[in-house]
Amino acid sequence: MLRSAAKNHESVTVVVDHNDYAAVLAAFADPSALPGLRRKLALKVFQRTGAYDTAIAKYLESQADEPNLDSLSGLPETLTLNYKKAQSLRYGENPHQQAALYGTFHDHFQQLQGKELSYNNILDITSATYLIGEFEKPTLAILKHTNPCGVASAEDLDTAWEKAYSTDRQAPFGGIIVVNRTMEASLAAKIADIFTEVIIAPRFSDEALAIFGKKKNLRLMIAKEGLGSDSLQDVRSVVGGLLVQDRNKLLGNPRDFKVVTKRQPTAEEWDTMMFGWRVCKHVKSNAIVYVKNEQTLGVGAGQMARVDSSRIAVWKAGEAKLDLAGSVVVSEALFPFADGLIAAAEAGATAAIQPGGSVRDEEVIKAADERGMAMVFTGIRHFKH
Repeated sequence: MLRSAAKNHESVTVVVDHNDYAAVLAAFADPSALPGLRRKLALKVFQRTGAYDTAIAKYLESQADEPNLDSLSGLPETLTLNYKKAQSLRYGENPHQQAALYGTFHDHFQQLQGKELSYNNILDITSATYLIGEFEKPTLAILKHTNPCGVASAEDLDTAWEKAYSTDRQAPFGGIIVVNRTMEASLAAKIADIFTEVIIAPRFSDEALAIFGKKKNLRLMIAKEGLGSDSLQDVRSVVGGLLVQDRNKLLGNPRDFKVVTKRQPTAEEWDTMMFGWRVCKHVKSNAIVYVKNEQTLGVGAGQMARVDSSRIAVWKAGEAKLDLAGSVVVSEALFPFADGLIAAAEAGATAAIQPGGSVRDEEVIKAADERGMAMVFTGIRHFKH
């Protein structure tokens, strides 16, 4: 009935939103405004019925004995998306780009204070949430432009902060800080001295809120459902359509990893490898991360050559005056040549973890053996573009 009425909107006024009652009454008093209003109301009808049809289609698809899925990907043959605008944004990545937020983002987060969220804030919050969800121990991560620039786990968040912040004391300016425990006053007092765009926590103590309350522009976000909130798929726009994939949730089981060098990793190196493996999967490719004692020491992200990512990570560690001796080097994808591994060994790394699978794996393994390094192949790649 709604659809039929909307099709005849030139002579029918159809209302699906009670917020439009006042406009309809005003238009009846001024008939010249009625044709334009009817077109707007008809559009609302089709948006509402379209969402209704989509909801039914998704439900029936979930109940089907043989879902209409692509046999290779397991994704639907027809992708139907319907999201209501949640928030108009001041602009997109840059001031000349229009932007808006759609969907249920605000169902997962509560903003306690601060300026309105920006397009870039929302991207960073999403990246921070997925990263911190990898950890069970008290952990703090600092991100900039969706890349982690300092991550650490410890017995308490204050210690984790000191370790994470020591990785890079410049990049966090204007960044995002996320923790997986209640933000207490002691940590809030330390963070308050630094210009930060967003702080995310499962909870904030009253004392912490009082400290942050003095910084009116600082955005404080509570993760309503706990950090590590899940999503089934990543969707990205491309020319002429969309790319859809399962979100990268796989970490892998260390029991399935393969030690490929003569020397076995020590127990401490294994723990360090798994900490670094959790971090590195959230760094833009090509990614190299140096870690030790559940702390990032140097992060190299987004370079065209993997050896350059390694050099940047080493340089960043040097700038922070962090010693790479005895560290583990982590690569989210294979070392295509031995040069990246050799650079890591020269910097002080004693162990490496990477997917493996290069045609030059033997050269890389030989380089590790010649330098007394332990190296593990995971068989899992973590490209992040």
